Amino acid sequence: MNKIKRRDTLPYKMITPAMIVTLAIIFIPMFRTIGYSFMNYIVYKPTEVRYNGFENYKTIFSDPLFYSSLKNTVIWIVGIITFQFLLGFITALLLNKRFIGRGIARSLILIPWVTPSVITALMWRWMYDGNFGLINQILFRLGWIDQFIPFLADMQLALPSIMFALVWQGFPFFAIMLLAGLQAIPDELYEAARIDGASTSQQFFRITIPMLKPVILTTLLLRIIWVANSLDVIVVMTAGGPGYSTYTLPVYSYFKAYKGMDFGYSSALAVLLTILLMIIVSGYVRNLLKEER
Repeated sequence: MNKIKRRDTLPYKMITPAMIVTLAIIFIPMFRTIGYSFMNYIVYKPTEVRYNGFENYKTIFSDPLFYSSLKNTVIWIVGIITFQFLLGFITALLLNKRFIGRGIARSLILIPWVTPSVITALMWRWMYDGNFGLINQILFRLGWIDQFIPFLADMQLALPSIMFALVWQGFPFFAIMLLAGLQAIPDELYEAARIDGASTSQQFFRITIPMLKPVILTTLLLRIIWVANSLDVIVVMTAGGPGYSTYTLPVYSYFKAYKGMDFGYSSALAVLLTILLMIIVSGYVRNLLKEER
């Protein structure tokens, strides 16, 4: 009986260190952030730190910069995820075919994904440079432009330019995940479909897409969360500028905390973003549960 009891409690003992670390680095800061969101907490005004209820949240909904950042966040998420998914799906379909050097191609496709975000941001900032950037050099020599374009200094071009850099960095994730899903589809299904006279497009929409749906939903969910919280590339490339044209909610929260030193308002922004993401996540989870039934 003692051996059985020890065996039953062993898994819990094994995961206890991981649970403690998770509690320390995730849950404790999370609860502190929620607490700060209900406080007037400006670092350089320590004597005025106090509980202020929902005042930070009321201020948010009357803050024009919040709505501008929210709009940019929606454009940021939808645009990046859409193009990452489409480019990743096309890449996965190509890498799933047999050709010479396929193994090398599968390895090389990971280069953008494994490149650190700060390196990616610095590289693309240099390529977008309005004076000697590589992209401007190419466009000028091809005769497509008469003068260099200040991509990151133009309020209309700055956000799309950063989004393009993120699409380049993130599409390999979709490519590898979808490629794994494609390879898990039994060849017998396609053979049976061809025998029944199904065309290539019918095989794609009747076999490939339905079989990949769980993988697609899972990867979309993971990338939405990741992209929605990303701010390092924006901070390095434009620091939210020009003006506030590349402010997203994470960037706004970050600068409000570490430039404005207003941890209460910044925490409220972070909590609100978390709630919005939780709504999206709950919708995806419900969809996945329906699929399993």
